[in-house]
Amino acid sequence: MDFKIGYNVKPKEVNFKNEVIFEKYNTGGEPGSFIDVLPTEDECRAYGFIYKNSDNRCYVKDKGAFLNPPSPRDNLIVAKANNNIGVNTRDNIISGIEHTLTGNNYSNIISGNNNTLHNLVSNTKVSGSKGEATADNSIVLGGNAPTDILGERQAITLMYGVQTTGNGTTASYLNNIPDNYFKIPLNTAMYFHADILALRVGGTNTGAAGDFLSWVERGVVINKGGTLSIERERDTIKGSGNHTNWRPTASIGTDYFYIAVRGAGNMIIEWASTVNFTQIKTNVDLTPRR
Repeated sequence: MDFKIGYNVKPKEVNFKNEVIFEKYNTGGEPGSFIDVLPTEDECRAYGFIYKNSDNRCYVKDKGAFLNPPSPRDNLIVAKANNNIGVNTRDNIISGIEHTLTGNNYSNIISGNNNTLHNLVSNTKVSGSKGEATADNSIVLGGNAPTDILGERQAITLMYGVQTTGNGTTASYLNNIPDNYFKIPLNTAMYFHADILALRVGGTNTGAAGDFLSWVERGVVINKGGTLSIERERDTIKGSGNHTNWRPTASIGTDYFYIAVRGAGNMIIEWASTVNFTQIKTNVDLTPRR
């Protein structure tokens, strides 16, 4: 088993008493040699084992389980090395090395190396190198060299949705959760390609349920030193029925991206957008200079 970040001891074996024996480098012995030690309660629990105060010993849950010991926080970890798993993480599948789950992460799939999930990010798939996931229900592919910063070059896929019943313009939401949006990182440029579908499901206006219209919105959104701007264009793809005045527009808020949509009066319309981003994130201040 590899050393967990922040600890200078690690599990070595399980004895016939179901007790976990730890080891650490023998600083006074031959180079690369180890000595057996008894772990503290913190060291025992950090590796996912059970510490009994009655005898100050560290135990596994099941005898003979050491070859595939339980994760510290109920995650399946394979091919592991120096993964940093924060508190309250559950049901994640982690393959590869040096990933970081900041905390409160559930039901994610992480593979590759040096990928990071921000706090509260769940139901997300991250692969590649130095990918950075900041949104639930997203797919992130990191394509970075060891010397690149976290998330410097990566692709992100996510969903927006909303239901409209009138002809005013309204924001659609990340994962169709009200007031939920995708934030654009500081000093980052992101090319976006959004496939958008609107489907009528009710209402008394002319036309019928099943009328639809589709579009592609694309362009670049950029965060220059905390100020967002956007350049965009739209193509109408195909439609059917009465969809007069329906329209989506890629838009920005103070620090976030969203798809604004306009339906029609007395029509109940469901909107769904799949947004693909290609990101370049920098550590350079892009604030315009006068």
